[in-house]
Amino acid sequence: MTRLNPEQIKIMKDELTVELADWLMSTYGYTPSEALDVLYTSETFERLQDTASGFYFQSVGYVSSFLKNEVENATFS
Repeated sequence: MTRLNPEQIKIMKDELTVELADWLMSTYGYTPSEALDVLYTSETFERLQDTASGFYFQSVGYVSSFLKNEVENATFS
């Protein structure tokens, strides 16, 4: 099994961040700035940044389900 190096993991996290921001804009009508504000203050983003969580390796559909729960239940800070 090939292990990912830190740069590859960073790229995966960055790509998922962009996809999640796009998802927030298309789902909730946020502006780019609003989408990033919501994303960056979410527990989901914290989990994404924690490499041990493995969130960076999941699909946008899976990760966005956590973000959707936060947004719809106003659990982000």
